[in-house]
Amino acid sequence: MYFYKLAIALDQFFNALISGKPNETLSSRAYRCANLTDNAKKRWIIAEKVINAIFFWQKKHCYLAYVSQRKRNRL
Repeated sequence: MYFYKLAIALDQFFNALISGKPNETLSSRAYRCANLTDNAKKRWIIAEKVINAIFFWQKKHCYLAYVSQRKRNRL
């Protein structure tokens, strides 16, 4: 559990480094930027596909990360 939490923290840190929300993971941001914005940039569409390919064992990884992020924000 410790390493899982550390991985999430590092993911959020790298997202914040590239001007993202500090409490959002790259996976969640990739889904949000590729699918939920009016001007979806090609780089986010590609990023979502790459991230989903990395996590090939989890179908729709970025979408699930986004849903998880939304649930945590409502607490």
